[in-house]
Amino acid sequence: MLYDYCVIGGGIVGLATAMRLLQSRPGCSLLLLEKEDGLGLHQTGHNSGVIHAGIYYPPGSLKAELCRKGAQATKEFCAENGIAFDTCGKLLVATTALEMKRMDALLERSRHNAVDVHRVSADALREREPNITGLGALFVPSTGIVDYGEVCRAMGRLIQSAGGEIRLGTEVRAIKEAPNDVTISAAGESWRARKLIVCAGLQSDRLAMMAGLTVDHRIVPFRGEYYKLPASKNRVVNHLIYPIPDPDLPFLGIHLTRMIDGSVTVGPNAVIGFAREGYPRLSVAPRDVLDYAFFPGFWRTVLRNRSSAVSELRNSLWKRGYLKECRKYCPGLELSDLLPHEAGIRAQAVKRDGTLVHDFLFTSTDRMLHVCNAPSPAATSAIPIADMILERILG
Repeated sequence: MLYDYCVIGGGIVGLATAMRLLQSRPGCSLLLLEKEDGLGLHQTGHNSGVIHAGIYYPPGSLKAELCRKGAQATKEFCAENGIAFDTCGKLLVATTALEMKRMDALLERSRHNAVDVHRVSADALREREPNITGLGALFVPSTGIVDYGEVCRAMGRLIQSAGGEIRLGTEVRAIKEAPNDVTISAAGESWRARKLIVCAGLQSDRLAMMAGLTVDHRIVPFRGEYYKLPASKNRVVNHLIYPIPDPDLPFLGIHLTRMIDGSVTVGPNAVIGFAREGYPRLSVAPRDVLDYAFFPGFWRTVLRNRSSAVSELRNSLWKRGYLKECRKYCPGLELSDLLPHEAGIRAQAVKRDGTLVHDFLFTSTDRMLHVCNAPSPAATSAIPIADMILERILG
């Protein structure tokens, strides 16, 4: 059978893309291939479940616009499909004079991004969050929480009800483009499609190279390790508690996150992973390590960020160091409060010159579009990202 569209990848970006294709082209034939036995099992299912507001991103940037639109679209999708979410708000807490200065800059950025943000004094912070200590904070009331796994499963149901076909447990082994179609092959099976969209996340560079494309980057897995607080600490915070981010570092830092099931997690840190899809602590996949070990951009990135890399690794190996980061703004936490919780792995595209890719990265041909990098907050922004993909594939 010749399908109109094939989507590879059952994470939230691939699912949103398939869903929007079927909505915009009613009656089209669509096949979605996912190598796992369920939907949203990698980056989508291992994040902190936050519906971000878009405070961090450069004013006027694509990420800022997509996040703002995505937050609203995600909440509307959840409301329409009976998915629980909570607009609990977020506090970004400053604990030093330097962070207070950074907070002022972040407040100004939020105004340019049209995000509703309020300055909170130390006294007002203590009133809102008795267990949190800080010199001041920014309150972002529109930030929310959701189970993105539930969002993925709802998208999957909508795809199937609109006539789309989802094939789980199907790992793509070959992609071959011809003038009129693309052939996608798995073990013992193959399919043809007029257009192919690849949203492969942690495997995106490999799928692009499999299709014969030249890529100047590699996916480096950054492991984000979380802890879960005991049930007795489920009310330790009323909002999400984030640090004021260091603008020189690529990640947001360790934060306290209320989850939609009522629990609270602490994390994540950011350390180099030794497996793209290995979530247990000692996971090692030699192929994954060799992929970045022989890529010059990886070593340039490590050299450029060696100070933070050493700090993150130390805190990963030394639980008390991790606790120290948490106690900067939540001093009541104890070592015994940090209970095991499954890690997440972020697909970080790194260019040959060592630059971390923070924006969207696409590679395309006449009949293929590969999403090589869909940066955080891709889960929040999935629906408008899908619309952007549709403009490219249908235009």
